[in-house]
Amino acid sequence: MRVLVTGGSGRLGRSVVEVFARRGHEVTSVDAFPGPERPGVEFRKADLLDDEARAQVFADVRPEAVAHLAGIAVPHARPGAETVAVNARLAWGVLDDARAHGAHSVAAASSPTVFGYGSADWTPERLPLDEGHPVAPVHAYGLSKAVIEEAVRTLARTSDGGCVFTAVRPGYVIAPEEWEGAPTQQGHTVAERLARPELAAASLFNYIDAEDAAELFALIAEDRSGAAQGRVLHAIAEDPMAEGPLSDLLPRFHPGTAAAAASLAPGQAAFSSAQAQRLLGWAPRHTWRERLRS
Repeated sequence: MRVLVTGGSGRLGRSVVEVFARRGHEVTSVDAFPGPERPGVEFRKADLLDDEARAQVFADVRPEAVAHLAGIAVPHARPGAETVAVNARLAWGVLDDARAHGAHSVAAASSPTVFGYGSADWTPERLPLDEGHPVAPVHAYGLSKAVIEEAVRTLARTSDGGCVFTAVRPGYVIAPEEWEGAPTQQGHTVAERLARPELAAASLFNYIDAEDAAELFALIAEDRSGAAQGRVLHAIAEDPMAEGPLSDLLPRFHPGTAAAAASLAPGQAAFSSAQAQRLLGWAPRHTWRERLRS
């Protein structure tokens, strides 16, 4: 299958490209910057905000499936207006071009930050958070991801069924080199994240191994049942990145979670990825315990 990965040189993109290639697909990675070279993977440098350049990529590659990861990747990296404009415009352009050029599957990267847990007084309706929990973003990055999810739903509603549109919310992505001690996206290591709970608390102690998340993008592309049409799917590990139970830890950093956190069992994460398991048979295979200590 011909697969186009936008943002294929990024933290998650490198693993998505690798997993698709490993599964025997014909992969093209498009990015503003080159990633690691891999036999059988074509790299295209392009500005996907340029409508003509983007259309040319689609015309040349003629992808059957698209994994859309390109965009401003972390909160507060750019001014708010730029973050919303870039991420929303990129997503609509890529998703709409994918449909126009005959792709049968498009999966766009969203984020669990749409829940708005960055707010000091954030109070969830329930824990663990599933895809049905209301979203309430509190910063521009979260808003941009909520817009991407709405674009997915809009195109799914207006599609004739020939293309399946899905949004994926990967957790705090840990790339392969980061398990070995390289800094994560916030500039500290995984070991520091465990030793200082306030670091992981900012994201409710969630994480996901990059290859595990990549496998969900591959399963979406390979599925021909249409089960994921218009869906949002979590790609988050089933255990928290924490040494202690979240029923104790979450209220320390997010007081509004106290009532909901009390229902979490020891070792249970604040997020559920059960929908991806139910629809596509996906489950994360790696935990920080075996990845960090291997």
